[in-house]
Amino acid sequence: MRNIHKKPAVGIVQWFHVGEKDKVRKTIEELLALGVSQLRTGISWADLFRPEGKDWYDWLLPELAEHFELLPCFTYTPPSLGLEAKVSSPPRNTKDYADMLDLLITDYGQYFEYIELWNEPNNKTEWDFTLDMGWQKFADMIGKAAYWAKQRGKKTVLGGMSPIDPSWLSLMGDYKLLEHIDVVGIHGFPDVFDFSFEGWQENISRVREVMERHQSSAQLWITECGFSTWQYNELKQVEEFKKLLNLPVERVYWYSLFDLQADMNTMDGFHLDEREYHFGIKKSNGTPKLLHTLWKDYGTDSIPEKHDLLQPLTVEPNPEEKPVLITGGAGFVGTNMADYLLSQDIPVIVMDNLSRAGVLDNLQWLKNKWKNRVQICIADIRNPYEVKNVVRKVSHIYHFAAQVAVTTSVTEPEEDFEVNLQGTINILNAMREMENPPSLLFTSTNKVYGNLENLQLQENKTNYTPSNPAFANGIDEEQPLDFHSPYGCSKGSADQYVCDYSRIYNLPTVVFRMSCIYGPHQCGTEDQGWVANFLIRAMNDQGINIYGNGKQVRDILFVEDLVNAMELARKNIEQFKGEAFNIGGGAENAVSLLEVLDLIADAQGQYPSTSYGDWRPGDQFYYVSDCSKFKKATGWRPEVSYKSGIKKLHQWLLNKNEQKQPNPVRAVKI
Repeated sequence: MRNIHKKPAVGIVQWFHVGEKDKVRKTIEELLALGVSQLRTGISWADLFRPEGKDWYDWLLPELAEHFELLPCFTYTPPSLGLEAKVSSPPRNTKDYADMLDLLITDYGQYFEYIELWNEPNNKTEWDFTLDMGWQKFADMIGKAAYWAKQRGKKTVLGGMSPIDPSWLSLMGDYKLLEHIDVVGIHGFPDVFDFSFEGWQENISRVREVMERHQSSAQLWITECGFSTWQYNELKQVEEFKKLLNLPVERVYWYSLFDLQADMNTMDGFHLDEREYHFGIKKSNGTPKLLHTLWKDYGTDSIPEKHDLLQPLTVEPNPEEKPVLITGGAGFVGTNMADYLLSQDIPVIVMDNLSRAGVLDNLQWLKNKWKNRVQICIADIRNPYEVKNVVRKVSHIYHFAAQVAVTTSVTEPEEDFEVNLQGTINILNAMREMENPPSLLFTSTNKVYGNLENLQLQENKTNYTPSNPAFANGIDEEQPLDFHSPYGCSKGSADQYVCDYSRIYNLPTVVFRMSCIYGPHQCGTEDQGWVANFLIRAMNDQGINIYGNGKQVRDILFVEDLVNAMELARKNIEQFKGEAFNIGGGAENAVSLLEVLDLIADAQGQYPSTSYGDWRPGDQFYYVSDCSKFKKATGWRPEVSYKSGIKKLHQWLLNKNEQKQPNPVRAVKI
């Protein structure tokens, strides 16, 4: 008797085109890292007819079977054999399918126990039932193939219904097809293609009723299910995955690991349906989505708990005390800002899509510390409707959400544009539609000033310094704008839109053009957050990569000082409306990369392992903020020196590692 309380085995659906060996190898690596042992993939009958088809499957199937239990789906008619010259056509001779399946089992049967017979036969793009009214040809074709597959010792899976249709399955029972089937497959894509989806339990119950009526003892598997994030709704993808984990089925195959590449055709045609391109738990460039992050970091069993953590609170609005919105609020600066505001009894909405590695830990920390006092909105600023919904609830916006890496902007300029510029415009447009809009502080970057190649510098042993005494205090706001790199262009353009919306639409906005910020809760990488990255890598005895020669100088600002500056700006927003300020550690906190490495080396007794690469596009040899304008307006100045701040960050990293690991990493004594 089937134990319906046992959780289903969870696998992945990933199909490959002939010749995609690199993608296959990457898929194997990724799935092993996730702990996946079940893989459903396609064997195209049509591709087997191509000259290179046989060689491809000779390589593919043993390569996959070495690591996974395979469910091959044998599908797609060779156009030359079809009633019409297309892969969705019934073959002229239905026995041809069984004959090819017989050869397939002979050549590859050692690599699989089950074989799936066709894909979505009640979906016209997969099986053109207008050429097979009543699916009689299909039933005849699959019946012969299933009978022979069982004679050859294989178990059979009926191609998944899409949409789930008990009436279609009943027809297959009337044709006596179910007698040869070991597993009935169903597919489901709630809120993507299946808009009238009544829920998995209801659909499963109806299918089981049909199976019992036809005295079928077959198992029931969900052979394909998924959710497209084409509207940037990654939390919804997690929600749909969560629904599958306790269903009364033996297996579930999630579609898919990677988004479909943008230059590929789908069965419906090239980009005729944009939803088709966003079903992966990773983007086609390898960037993880929220579901992948939760799966890899916590495992599938923990996903329901993590999903519940991310649910928004239902908080009664208080017109006298609207909350402050922090976009990117689970990030490094956002977490510190949220913590400060909550400590002052100021209500906060944290809005984040959780796309950056490590930020879920920040969100968990905020929830643990502040419980239900912190409101959560898991959403993407590229979705204008989500943005509009949250902006209308708040009194002020700290807009930190961004694509933050120069290197990523060079390889993915479109996404950099969408996040940094389009996302900012979505916020500004939501504000200008309101009668009493909230105020906004936007975090821009020193990259708006370009690479400052005309700045005359003196090269010293460990750093660069300006030759012109006019720059002794750094770069002020009179420096001409000169956007370099896609990141500089997107952030610089957003910077100017924020300033101009204040001028044109009378919005209360202010811009901070920030230098290097560091401190607790920073998930430093070599692309962004270099001070934390250096410390983390040194503490783990990992090599540090330097772009350029390491003599480049930045004024680094401890995050507590930044939070104080931002709060002064918020409280004086009417005075500063439309202004832009350079914000950083200033000349007194100017330090080169090499000088930070020296601090680490002195503490450890040895120099960290270091490698050097080419300069990055638009990189500045020297950037130090002249913060005189903001200091004069507010009296603010940095209180934490860079030596003291690095010690504080180091201690925070030590405490974090001790909490996570029974054997903490080696300390860097600073």
